[in-house]
Amino acid sequence: MWNPVKRINTAIYNLGFFARILSGVGHFIRHHKASFKILIMQILFTFVFALGITTLLAMAIGAAVFVIGEPFLSMLNQQQLIFPLLIIIIMRELGPLLTAFIVIARSATAIATEIAGMVISHEVEAYISVGVDPIQHLAVPRFLGLITSLVLLNIYFSVFGLAGSFLVSQFFSFTPVDLYFGSLLQHLTFRDVLLSLIKSISFGAIISTVAVIKGFSVERATTEVPVAGLRAVSGAFALCIFVNVLLSALYYVVLS
Repeated sequence: MWNPVKRINTAIYNLGFFARILSGVGHFIRHHKASFKILIMQILFTFVFALGITTLLAMAIGAAVFVIGEPFLSMLNQQQLIFPLLIIIIMRELGPLLTAFIVIARSATAIATEIAGMVISHEVEAYISVGVDPIQHLAVPRFLGLITSLVLLNIYFSVFGLAGSFLVSQFFSFTPVDLYFGSLLQHLTFRDVLLSLIKSISFGAIISTVAVIKGFSVERATTEVPVAGLRAVSGAFALCIFVNVLLSALYYVVLS
């Protein structure tokens, strides 16, 4: 049964948890050198280990956009519009969102189940008993690691997505590399890059915060661990889609 009071309390708790993570970022950077290993391992798992699937997906999307868009634009005698179309679809819209989906599938579950396992095994209580803040030691490095990884994955996705469209374009008509990417750069604006980066940072913050909250929310039963992972995935998916629509809508409202 839907309980509005409980929903409001949960939303306030989640916002407070997010604010607690944000407040700990500066302190973590200055004082928690021991936790930098967690940050590096998070970037390794989230960014480096995801490069294979990201490369395949980016090149496939780039090729598909060109194969579908170029013949249609040719019928309208508007072939030059393929370059802004590639920038809109690959860099501004699909790049941040699809890399977020990859990270959700790989890292949201891993973070939520790992932290849930620590709660069940009383490892978090052990941190508190010796004076270690679990938010600073467990949540903040994962928060920074996911944001960093998503920004890097988004850049990587954009580069290989545009490279995939270039490779396919050679089957339609030979285009020199400098001419092709020069045309792309002519249509690329600072606002496109800024929106793409804002989306990546927002998605990284959402995914890490949701995963950590769901991990810490378990009680004592081991059966709660996989449930925490599933809730992290569903919650992160929903919030990322909502924020993506919101940011895109704000972008077009500002332009208009």
